[in-house]
Amino acid sequence: MSAYRTVVVGTDGSPSSLRAVARAGALAGACGARLVLACAYEPAEEARDVRRAQEALGPDAARLDVASHAEDVLRGALAHAREAGAVDVQPVPVAGPPAEALMDLADREQADLIVVGNRGLNTLKGRLLGSVPSEVTRRSEIDVLVVHTTG
Repeated sequence: MSAYRTVVVGTDGSPSSLRAVARAGALAGACGARLVLACAYEPAEEARDVRRAQEALGPDAARLDVASHAEDVLRGALAHAREAGAVDVQPVPVAGPPAEALMDLADREQADLIVVGNRGLNTLKGRLLGSVPSEVTRRSEIDVLVVHTTG
């Protein structure tokens, strides 16, 4: 079996997702693999949604640029990946639901491994509504590493 060449990991900037990023960074570094670091975001689809959000946020309306927020999250996660040993890291903000965005990105990048944290995997909400790790492990056609990131 050959080493992984391209590893995809997603983050939302939470401490648990950064643990998955660190594990993916260490693995990518050990394998000499490229690490594709993803942050999924949901773009506002209608002007009405944007207006409502601006009204609710008031002075915080500048935070409404979700793509920019994803880029901020990726900048922070990039440091975690490099500290863990990743050398070749590509941060990518991706529009869409997290599980779907991760799998689409893995397909586009011809990844041979997706790394996800276990958050939501063993919760009632996760069992009823689904979670990123359960959906990715169920639907993926490539290897998936589920990292224990919750306490």
